[in-house]
Amino acid sequence: MALWRSTFIVSAMTMVSRVLGLVRDMVLLNVFGAGKDFDTFVVAFRIPNFFRRLFAEGAFSQAFIPILTEYKTQRLHAEVQILISRVFGCLLLAMSALTLVAMIAAPVIIYAYAPGFHTDPAKFELAVDMFRLTIPYLMFMSLTAFASSILNSYGSFSTPAFSPVLLNIAMIAAAWWLAPHMAQPIMALGWAVVAAGILQLAIQVPELWRKKLLIPPKVDFKHEGVERILKLMLPALFGVSVTQINLLLNTIWASFMQDGSVSWLYSAERMTELPLGLIGVAIGTVILPSLSTQKAEHDQQKFKAMLDWAARVIVLVGVPASIALFMLSTPIIQALFQRGEFDLRDTQMTAMALQCMSGGVLAFMLIKVFAPGFYAIQDTKTPVRVGLIAVAANAILNVLFIGLFKLIDWHAEHMALAIASSGSALVNAAMLYYYLHRRDIFRFGSHWKKLVIQFAIANVVMVLALAYGLTWYNGEASQWIRVLQVIGLCVVGVVAYAIGLLMSNFRPRQLKP
Repeated sequence: MALWRSTFIVSAMTMVSRVLGLVRDMVLLNVFGAGKDFDTFVVAFRIPNFFRRLFAEGAFSQAFIPILTEYKTQRLHAEVQILISRVFGCLLLAMSALTLVAMIAAPVIIYAYAPGFHTDPAKFELAVDMFRLTIPYLMFMSLTAFASSILNSYGSFSTPAFSPVLLNIAMIAAAWWLAPHMAQPIMALGWAVVAAGILQLAIQVPELWRKKLLIPPKVDFKHEGVERILKLMLPALFGVSVTQINLLLNTIWASFMQDGSVSWLYSAERMTELPLGLIGVAIGTVILPSLSTQKAEHDQQKFKAMLDWAARVIVLVGVPASIALFMLSTPIIQALFQRGEFDLRDTQMTAMALQCMSGGVLAFMLIKVFAPGFYAIQDTKTPVRVGLIAVAANAILNVLFIGLFKLIDWHAEHMALAIASSGSALVNAAMLYYYLHRRDIFRFGSHWKKLVIQFAIANVVMVLALAYGLTWYNGEASQWIRVLQVIGLCVVGVVAYAIGLLMSNFRPRQLKP
């Protein structure tokens, strides 16, 4: 029950964040449209966001939590406090230096990540200015991830899970109230990002103080715990962030494509992050400290059972989410974004990208479960090997599909990038499972045969219900009517899926940890 309770807390807070995120994207696309200015913001913000996930939420958390959990389980509280102090000091120094270097090298970085912008000097200069404004977000969010990792290791999930809400609120406020008063309205979003970084860190402080874990920083790269974290973190820098690397590579490709391509991919990606955040990230966040504890206690059976439980929940939610995103792509994008500067063509282009990305939703979610299986046993090398192959697959698929689309003269090359992302995720998830299976860390047991049949029946029932429901959808209605129609379709899908599960004799006890 503790796992379900923690997962529910993280998922509920993530739901609030994701709903506000959708509202945020509706506001931003309505105010700024899917044109040059918003393309510029997406590129400039994606770079610090990429490094945040690479260093902070990605490699750092995956390396820090197992070591911190080991200290908490096997050592005195005073030793835990010393570890936190030393890690705090080293992280603060490293992120401050990285932020300073990035601000100085901003033109080079923008040229590297969006080389297509260089042909438009005004667009390129705006991207540089936006990047310099938003890059401090990396430092604040690295410290936020550090604080969140500590709280998660001590079983506290609500405050860290709530903090992303502040980013959405800040950006909505900036678009509505700050942008109209600025000479360059899109720059308001940059100021919102920095403010949100400060706020997300600040709300972690009181709980750390109450737990006597708010320790002054001290730089000591020779500390035993710091050295072990760095040893785990360096390979994990790549392995845990393959998805982000692929998205960044896709941004480079998209910068050479027609105006709007970056925004279309961004909007589609945001939709796939809804199920990924609600379940995939939530379960991945919850199980890593527990898996690390079981590793420290040498309880292999509970370790395997927890991975199996997480995989069951992921497949239960991931498959119908993927199917629903594919079937409802146009109604969802039309209902949420088609208004103001975001026109029908933007809807069509974004919906096509979403259909392509939906095929990788289950794989993206499984990665969030399979990767912690390695990090909990302090193996960061295997995910790196898998990550290298996944990035190579993404690059090859990009070239193949972009070439194919040009050959048939189809002016929707951004779809090639979305297909490549899904393909890369499938390769990543499949190979992670292969190594888990081969090393007897986790295997799908015989009970999965029954589960697969039950899930298949439920998904067929859902598909039939959605297909019928779509015949009633009216894309010509007002935006709020379209929103209500999409909500109705989602309710129909959920109810049909639940009925299908009952028809297949599926029972909730099959999801016990």
